[in-house]
Amino acid sequence: MNFALILLLLLVVTGVLYAVDVLKFRKLRAKNAKEPLWVEWGASFFPVILIVFVLRSFLFEPFKIPSGSMIPTLLVGDFILVNKFAYGIRLPVINTKIIEVGTPQRGDVMVFRYPEDPSLDYIKRVVGLPGDTVSYQNKRLTINGQPVAEEKVADYLHPERLYYSEQYVEKLGNVEHKMLNDTDAPAFIPDAANFPHRENCTYNANGVVCTVPLGHYFMMGDNRDNSRDSRAWGFVPEQNIVGKAFFIWLNFSDLGRIGSFK
Repeated sequence: MNFALILLLLLVVTGVLYAVDVLKFRKLRAKNAKEPLWVEWGASFFPVILIVFVLRSFLFEPFKIPSGSMIPTLLVGDFILVNKFAYGIRLPVINTKIIEVGTPQRGDVMVFRYPEDPSLDYIKRVVGLPGDTVSYQNKRLTINGQPVAEEKVADYLHPERLYYSEQYVEKLGNVEHKMLNDTDAPAFIPDAANFPHRENCTYNANGVVCTVPLGHYFMMGDNRDNSRDSRAWGFVPEQNIVGKAFFIWLNFSDLGRIGSFK
């Protein structure tokens, strides 16, 4: 469901009704006359829909985390806010950038339209920028020949599945975050698709090495062995960017998580 398109259509319809009422019919109604249904249920909603449309299209948009690919940073059931203007002001629906504000940086948690199905929104961490060479070999991340700093910390217990994953603090750019590895999971990528610019990637038994094309980004989940990401389906084009995730505003199962991510 393209909610942005539905919201735009509602805005246009209610806006037309509102304009017709203000410019013509409101002047003809008696002072204390009851508003007709098309005004009460149509035109009267226009200001509310306009506010929601502006907030959601240009400022902030809420998302719910549907999977465990970003554990331990984001958990299933987290409701997050996404900054829609962090990487530029974009026209709604067509997602065309009209004002340059900033660009994704390594370590950012970014929401984007899934390259294989742009009707779906995905969330992963930015690992590779345009022109970077990203190597993930034997579960060790290297960018442009430099190993990414990591430090092992206490293992992470998955509460619902009751098993442990090795947990590390990794530093990407200026961002320190936790990520998981499962020692019994294979290092190779078993399900790599035939994605655009696949020739930029080399797969072997130890993992993958990719050079990120200009205008694209390499994304990975923090739950490294339980995330299908750029290692499997390729690069995220700049035009697919939705925004930067920065805040957990609700989790019904754990209210203590509110505000725990930025």
